[in-house]
Amino acid sequence: MGLRRSIGLRGRLTLIYGGLFLAAGVTLLITTYLLFQQQLTGQLMRQKVAWLSPPGAEPLPDKAGLPTKSQVYVYTPDGRILSGDDARTFMAEQAARLQDAASQSLLLFGCVALLIVAGLAVGLGWLVAGRVLAPLHRVRGAAERIAAAPTANHGLRERIALSGPDDEVKDLADAFDTMVQRLDASFAGQQRFVANASHELRTPLALSRAMIELALHRKQTSPDLRRLGEDLLQVNARHETLINGLLVLAGIDNEPLEARPVDLAEIVDHAVGDTAAEAAAAGVTVRATTGPAPTVGDSLLLQRLAHNLVQNGIRHNVAEQGWVDVETGRVDGQATLRVINSGPMVGAHQVPQLFEPFRRLDADRLAGRNGSGLGLSIVRSVVTAHHGRLDAEPAPGGGLDIRVTLPAAP
Repeated sequence: MGLRRSIGLRGRLTLIYGGLFLAAGVTLLITTYLLFQQQLTGQLMRQKVAWLSPPGAEPLPDKAGLPTKSQVYVYTPDGRILSGDDARTFMAEQAARLQDAASQSLLLFGCVALLIVAGLAVGLGWLVAGRVLAPLHRVRGAAERIAAAPTANHGLRERIALSGPDDEVKDLADAFDTMVQRLDASFAGQQRFVANASHELRTPLALSRAMIELALHRKQTSPDLRRLGEDLLQVNARHETLINGLLVLAGIDNEPLEARPVDLAEIVDHAVGDTAAEAAAAGVTVRATTGPAPTVGDSLLLQRLAHNLVQNGIRHNVAEQGWVDVETGRVDGQATLRVINSGPMVGAHQVPQLFEPFRRLDADRLAGRNGSGLGLSIVRSVVTAHHGRLDAEPAPGGGLDIRVTLPAAP
């Protein structure tokens, strides 16, 4: 498997072309050799011999009218004259020597010619395979660009639009374009629905909040109605948080990033300050150890990332003596943000579920009590949009250990 992967499809096709040609050439050479041997042997067997007699003597025919063995004379290259069985033996040796020389010449020149033509066939096979596979490289390039796109909405706009003969490769490219087009339409429709629904819901929520606040400011409002109004304001605020989270998720997938140099240390300081009141109310101690962590990205989204991580650690903590540790710095040349918090025990198999929208592990993670259920989903989307890496695991003794790694600023 490793060898096949290292060679590649183009190399394998070239080897197949070359191997088939070499096998056909060897078969042809062997067949030619056998036919040549048979033809040469037949020619030698049918070769007529000049029967000679000694000078001044008349040949005496045998019963068949042919010269006798004693009448056969052969002149050798060294000037000797052989007759009878010696002459026949000499002629047989010469025929065998001629046959061996011709066969060896055929094999030698045939093998040399076969190797030369096989090399040319391999080279031409390499060029032809590259030309045939060129459309597949375009398909792969389009797939890689879609996968590397910062947002799904922008990546799915990629098309191959392969031109050329109407063959299997073009059918594959057209099928790929059709699939991407349908996915693009599906994602775009889903994102438009989320964005439109969120915008449409913000208006009645803002209107209901204004009406509740107006009712609370009336002097004739009874204490019971005031408590009810305050509870309704909290419910309304949670709904607004949910709607804002949906808008953020839709915006990450729809809008390109406004990348600029930022330092995660400064962003974390702001996030810790923004959540200080909530941490004090929950009795959770937040400790920040910030070192320089320069990166390039959208500052607003990175602020939302840090805020959600710190807020998640505060809200999902233990009732007494809870803590959240926040660290920034550089590791292996990359900017890192790490948030560790105490809290209830979380199984390793449950951690990936926490980053799915509206996924909660227990009753403590019900919507309306400790958030909207979108905080960590937004964190994952922001990290993906910045081509970063998100690692999470259960912390020793309970809680979570979340590490965000982003490309360092150049």
